[in-house]
Amino acid sequence: MRNLVIAGNWKMNGSQTFAQEMREALDNAEFSERITTVVFPPFLAIHTMLGSDKFAVGAQNCYTEQSGAYTGEVSPELIADAGCQYVLVGHSERRTLLGETDQVVAKKVKLAVSAGLTPVLCVGETLDERESGNFKDVVEQQVVAGLKELSGDEVKQVVVAYEPVWAIGTGKTASADQAQEVHAHIRSVLNSAFDGAGDAISILYGGSVKSENAAELLGCADIDGGLIGGASLNSKEFITICRIAADSH
Repeated sequence: MRNLVIAGNWKMNGSQTFAQEMREALDNAEFSERITTVVFPPFLAIHTMLGSDKFAVGAQNCYTEQSGAYTGEVSPELIADAGCQYVLVGHSERRTLLGETDQVVAKKVKLAVSAGLTPVLCVGETLDERESGNFKDVVEQQVVAGLKELSGDEVKQVVVAYEPVWAIGTGKTASADQAQEVHAHIRSVLNSAFDGAGDAISILYGGSVKSENAAELLGCADIDGGLIGGASLNSKEFITICRIAADSH
């Protein structure tokens, strides 16, 4: 049975006071044992969130080397040593704003697995790619390229997050049918390219997920949870989504 994951990506938000308040709210919440809850705070708030028995903690990015003279960068090994269990890799904001290529993403995924982290590989098409009709090809390319340096067993340590770029932070959301179509395709690609690994890999949906649409999205057969953006900055909303997820599967 695949792991059901609800993850909150705070992006570049969250003061120390905010993190302390969020930590208290999540520690006092009741989460279903069927759900793995993860938060991805900014680097400077990670230490505030570590050590809870209610949720795991991840970093929003890592570098392509494990150590060395790379001022300002943070390696997967350092992230793991700090106590994190997860790391986001290949988020569309980094692909678009910082020029991260599939090759860079693949190296980060490999190093994250080597450091004992669970990488969350983010993939998704732009609005132009969606409207042109080749969105499945785009997502397939990102999935295969991002995992190409892993062995068959290592692939099973990865979580994939499908986030259509046109739905991130825009208020637009893929319909349940649209999301399920791509998730099913990703699973098929994983099974074909990595010897049946797709049946064991959790595939999350991200893109303006909120309590109002969570039940419909998370009730789809191939959607194994959500990567939540803006809604994860509201503790009540995030906890509600976690509860909806437990009821939807």
